[in-house]
Amino acid sequence: MNYYLGVDAGGSKTHALIVNDQGHLQGRGDTGNGNHQTGLQQAEENIALACRLALEEAKLTPKDIHFAYFGLAGADREPDFEILRPMIGSLGFPRHKIACDTMIAMRAGTSRSYGAVIISGTGFNAAARNSAGEELQYGGFGYLFGDGQGSGRSLADFAFRSAIRAWDGRGRPTILQQMVLDTTEFADVPAMLDAALDDRFSPPLHLAELVFKAAQLGDALSIDYLLEEGREHANAVGALIRRLGMEEEAFEVVLGGSVLAKSMNNPMIDAITEELGRIAPKASIVRITMDPVMGAILSAMDADNQPASDEVMATLQNITVSDQKGEIVHE
Repeated sequence: MNYYLGVDAGGSKTHALIVNDQGHLQGRGDTGNGNHQTGLQQAEENIALACRLALEEAKLTPKDIHFAYFGLAGADREPDFEILRPMIGSLGFPRHKIACDTMIAMRAGTSRSYGAVIISGTGFNAAARNSAGEELQYGGFGYLFGDGQGSGRSLADFAFRSAIRAWDGRGRPTILQQMVLDTTEFADVPAMLDAALDDRFSPPLHLAELVFKAAQLGDALSIDYLLEEGREHANAVGALIRRLGMEEEAFEVVLGGSVLAKSMNNPMIDAITEELGRIAPKASIVRITMDPVMGAILSAMDADNQPASDEVMATLQNITVSDQKGEIVHE
């Protein structure tokens, strides 16, 4: 019997699961922050503890694990891996791999070991892996570095900015003006401006939801913005697809994160679908179907050249990990 460990370590939680080669849960460990960029010692301790709890429940040792796969937030660049390699290596798993948590989110949504993913929650990431196993990722660094459009943060800022511009006449009329005031409970736009300028008020993240509501009500400004940001999402993942030579391949583009968890019938996803149809006509759009830690389990199996059968996939689907699947816009 072979055993596989999958770890999903993010900024607020770390999940570790051990399954056997039939997909049956053997052990689990749940702890806190596992992102070394926001607390190195804390992340190291939490990842180690999550693994230890899973091993203890499974009554296994690290040497019993056939392959361990770690999807880690903050595993973005070589300087990160220089920190993470010895950290993960010290856990004692003979065969293991480290990847950005964006990659395991992709694997949690696709039936193949390769494909692409767009994650749009509070922030934004995109990643792709081709059939040869080559990987690239993009984003997560913010507007200054060329990304972040269409994320929860940028949508909230857009709603706030649009309310101001509609009020002072620089922008197009939009129902966002009144919706933002109703949500923030300011009497008028000048009062909101004063709070932002004098009292350090900043647009709350849940204003992002107003853009979708306004678009559903026919607000032209919101519809146009969502179309524009959807095209930018497709542009981001499309750049990775082209760089990896995947344009003529059949694969799945996985949508994840709370912004893209909105109904498939919205302008942003319509734009993504249309643009990707031009870039990679054989690709299809899907949603994340399992918790990202399952993507780590599947990646461990892939790395061991033991791809999951339909029966194993069905078994994994029935494992409940948490209530959350991706970031939440209104946290």
